[in-house]
Amino acid sequence: MMKIEKNTILFDLDGTLTDSAEGVIRSAQHMQEKMGIEKWSDKDLKFIVGPPLIKTFTEDFNMNQEDAHRALEFFRERYATVGLFENKVYEGIPEMLQELKKKGKRLAVATSKKEETAVRILKHFKIDQYFEVIGGDNRELGRDTKAKVIAHVMEVMNVSKSDVIMVGDRKFDVEGAHSVGIPCIAIEYGYGDRDEFEACGADYIGATPQAVVNMF
Repeated sequence: MMKIEKNTILFDLDGTLTDSAEGVIRSAQHMQEKMGIEKWSDKDLKFIVGPPLIKTFTEDFNMNQEDAHRALEFFRERYATVGLFENKVYEGIPEMLQELKKKGKRLAVATSKKEETAVRILKHFKIDQYFEVIGGDNRELGRDTKAKVIAHVMEVMNVSKSDVIMVGDRKFDVEGAHSVGIPCIAIEYGYGDRDEFEACGADYIGATPQAVVNMF
């Protein structure tokens, strides 16, 4: 198999490095209770893990912008204190990161999660040391889309897009990467599936963390 000749690898967080479904779903249900709307089942809320929340609240919950931002505050009210630790690192992730570092790769995180929350999670699970940059949503600075987060991380790392690749588990990772001109590896152990990846034009598809290592 041809090896990917990229030296900088950006990773999504939810569904790629950690399985955060429980905390995200519980926090979404907390939001629904606070908003006075019907609380959905765990199964019906599974889709919420990964995509930018404002986009989810406006498009999937049919909220206007004002309500979507209120919903985001209620979600974060629980997630920032309890939900972020209802989470676990996928099996094989530390080993994947170690092996990629041994291969001389520069690693970073580019997530739609609030940046300070992403830092707390990665520190909690003791995998933050593998990453040069941990970049996330920062609406105060206008960094409110996946593409903007990816562009920010690349700028901080001072890398050319010709030397960068994204790794993620949903179409939003693929689309965000493509919009800034870099390819994306879609992984199958997270929240997306092969049909989604093929439909959005993922450049590579990997079944396991070790499969990602083997691509380089």
